[in-house]
Amino acid sequence: MSQSFTPLKRKNDQINNTQEESDHLYQTKELKRVNTVIYDHVGISQSSNGNGGIRMKPLNAFVTPLLTDLYQITMAYSLWKNNRHQVPTVFDLYFRKAPFGGEFTVFAGLEEVIRFVSDFHFTKDECNHIREMIPEVDEGFIEYLSKLNSSELTLYAIKEGSVVFPRIPLIRVEGPMIICQLMETTLLCLVNFASLVATNAARHRLAVGKDKIMLEYGLRRAQGPDGAMSASRYSYLGGADGTSNVLAHCFFGIPIKGTHAHSFVTSYNKEEDLKDRTIVDPQGNTHDLYELAKHYRKELGYTNTVLSELAAFTAYARTFPNGLLSLVDTYDTMNSGVPNFLCLALALHKIGYKAVGIRLDSGDLSYLSKASRRLFTEVGKKYQIDYFEKFRIVASNDLNEPTITALNRQGHEIDVFAIGTNLVTCQAQPALGCVYKLVEIDGAPRIKLSQETSKVTLPGRKTAYRLYGSEGHPLVDLLILEQNNANGDSQNNQVPKVGEKVLCLHPFEEQKRVVVTPKQVELLHQKVFSNGEVCVPLPTLEQVRSFCLHEISKIREDHIRISNPTPYKVSVSKELYDSLHQLWLQSVPIKELE
Repeated sequence: MSQSFTPLKRKNDQINNTQEESDHLYQTKELKRVNTVIYDHVGISQSSNGNGGIRMKPLNAFVTPLLTDLYQITMAYSLWKNNRHQVPTVFDLYFRKAPFGGEFTVFAGLEEVIRFVSDFHFTKDECNHIREMIPEVDEGFIEYLSKLNSSELTLYAIKEGSVVFPRIPLIRVEGPMIICQLMETTLLCLVNFASLVATNAARHRLAVGKDKIMLEYGLRRAQGPDGAMSASRYSYLGGADGTSNVLAHCFFGIPIKGTHAHSFVTSYNKEEDLKDRTIVDPQGNTHDLYELAKHYRKELGYTNTVLSELAAFTAYARTFPNGLLSLVDTYDTMNSGVPNFLCLALALHKIGYKAVGIRLDSGDLSYLSKASRRLFTEVGKKYQIDYFEKFRIVASNDLNEPTITALNRQGHEIDVFAIGTNLVTCQAQPALGCVYKLVEIDGAPRIKLSQETSKVTLPGRKTAYRLYGSEGHPLVDLLILEQNNANGDSQNNQVPKVGEKVLCLHPFEEQKRVVVTPKQVELLHQKVFSNGEVCVPLPTLEQVRSFCLHEISKIREDHIRISNPTPYKVSVSKELYDSLHQLWLQSVPIKELE
């Protein structure tokens, strides 16, 4: 095959939203960056999709049909060449094992999947590129690709932000073999990292606790610009309260947070570097802020603090008089940084402003946070200022789940956890491992066998139900076979019902079975795309985040705890169990012994 790599240009059509269009299901916000990224959150472009319906566009121009593995193109060509391209099929996208040694996963990336599927088409340049990659290609195939779209594709999916478990299909893809096969790599790319980051954020959120703030500070350590933007977005979905990533704030509306760096402090080498020491109070009066801070420094006996650090804090306070949050570990946290901050906080209070707090970026975070809080309380009492004892303490310094758990055991006075590298890179586990498997072709269930039972697929077109107990917690997720009636509509004969006993079987271990009488039954899959149109209104990122946090709150604590979680039951119906094992036996050749 040719190794030509012609640079591609993917033209993004202009999106012109009228007021009437903006009011149609979604509130539109558009932000363009040259021709690389287009964000219309979470609006829908009313451009034609060849079917007269709504077509959404991917946020990132890299997300095209060519964001795929070569073998998807070669298989598509072979399917077309052998007249197998229109055979109806069903594929499941799922994962086999929850990440980070845990028991749950947060499903994310669905909006990106829907955007990609909705806009699926090959441009002229992309068709030319395929022609260059496969010089022997039949021109009829290229013409076929140039007209191919997603109008015959149907997607069922679990809601984005849901807590999900192994083997449950996150997305079910139905349609002609060729288009379903071409979806595989791109859908896995869009779901794998998104769900991994969202799950990582959810786990860190659980470790931090509900009453604390968790920020994502990982932009500089992320895997490139695309990884950084995805990490900020899905960290927020999974439970982060804000980000340091300015572009993520602009695109996604994620609350933006940040202080200053050590370089800002060390850039002040002497007092004289502070050229203007004055500040205007809310009444319009001018004060020498630096001298006032030095007055409190002397009064409190903090005469050994680094004056250049105090000058740097003063400069920042002049800029943000009601937003001073000082990084206090540049020189000596307890002997200089915290005392200098308190001197400036007293000076700001004197003239009508309020400081915010400090950030700790090194050292024993448990000890330093408690020592800082004691000093805040002591000075607050001395000057009868109530809010001093409540100054915010932010901790950073390469935090991760085990570190946060250890801090909780030791006791600490940290209010805000700013987590960077370990959150955005998912250092504890670099990949989720979602797979995309054929489970039905031309109406017949298909199975993939393996010597590893965990890799055996569950055949057939399936729907998942979540069964709840009397305390409101999910007890089991149940997969049942779904059949189509004469009209092509799906029908289920084994749908679990509230108050009726349901037999739930482990798919591979026959001795593991339970009978559940559910107090509530939840259908997990919903149709999200059909006949070239998006079928459901897509929630905003904020709504997905709220949904995610609510879903996590419903899961029993022992299923989501960090250490030794109780396995969650994922079961199959009797009909699916029988179908699985019958097909398994039929598919395994019988060995002959001589």
